[in-house]
Amino acid sequence: MAKVLLGMSGGLDSSVAALLLKEQGHTVIGMTIKTYSYDDVGGNLINDTSCCSLDGINDARRVAHLLEIPHYVTDLTEIFGKQIIDYFKETYLQGETPNPCVKCNREIKWGAMLKKADALGCDYIATGHYAALRLEEGRMILSKAQDNMKDQTYALWSVREEHFHRTLFPLQGLKKEELRELARKANLPIAEKQESYEICFVTDNNYRRFLRDNVSEIDDLAPAGDFVLNGEVVGTHDGVPFYTIGQRKGLGLSIPSHPAPLYVTGLDVLNNQVILGDDEELLAKALVARQVNLIKYDSLPNEGMRVMAKIRYKDEGAWATIRAIPDDKIFVEFEEPRRAITPGQSVVFYENNDVIGGGIIERSV
Repeated sequence: MAKVLLGMSGGLDSSVAALLLKEQGHTVIGMTIKTYSYDDVGGNLINDTSCCSLDGINDARRVAHLLEIPHYVTDLTEIFGKQIIDYFKETYLQGETPNPCVKCNREIKWGAMLKKADALGCDYIATGHYAALRLEEGRMILSKAQDNMKDQTYALWSVREEHFHRTLFPLQGLKKEELRELARKANLPIAEKQESYEICFVTDNNYRRFLRDNVSEIDDLAPAGDFVLNGEVVGTHDGVPFYTIGQRKGLGLSIPSHPAPLYVTGLDVLNNQVILGDDEELLAKALVARQVNLIKYDSLPNEGMRVMAKIRYKDEGAWATIRAIPDDKIFVEFEEPRRAITPGQSVVFYENNDVIGGGIIERSV
């Protein structure tokens, strides 16, 4: 049996992971990460149910006490602020839509947790993610969870393959209702706790409010500008960072000469313009991805590779061919056009259920 450092958020998943690891005979240490200063982020802290909230820390402590395992709270607010929150703000200011959970998994949940595991003499780290790992010819392969509705591999593509060699996913092979039943039988106090889907430090799920409250000189950095439709100015936007590709609601425009619904089809930071168009203008056949991380293979074949590619978390995926191109980027060509390919979001490549790797969408083609 091994000594395992388990990331505990105070939610159902990580709590049952602690229960299962202990039942398997491992020596378990629980660790909850404090990622942000509650006074700084604003929003609705009273109803904050995010993975790093005060209630989450208290729930994790209660579960650890019940299971008789040590529990630590590690304050990573400084590194989280620099690595994740600053990235979040800067990405929006650059006219892209960030995915902070992907970056947090790589830099915080694995990067920082492994350092803490070394300091505590732990063999492995573990999390409550719905994902599976297997060792194949010396390489650790990340693959989808049995419960496809809960699969979280889309957010794990950026974790380094070598870090998976020291990772355990106790929930692989289990479904959500099975976890809840296990929690009930063990009388865990979080058995009926509901999930949280918001970004942990945007406690009210309103990123526009967060940017206004947390970016100094936001009006200078993101001034009002022109809505542009078919090359003509048709209105005034509130600032490029407050819009995202595919957005329809909240534009505040009414153009009688254009009765069809309007969507954000482009963000031009250089000219401070939000480009509008019809739904079909959101379709694109290809994209370029940067910051690529491959997990299953060291490199892609020269002739390219046919994969299932996902461009957002809830995306079912679509067939595409991926090829390595200069500057360590990947060109992704879909067999059918995809809607609202969004710069800043992740594209993740699958071979059957295995994660080949992924990257950050730089632009659609």
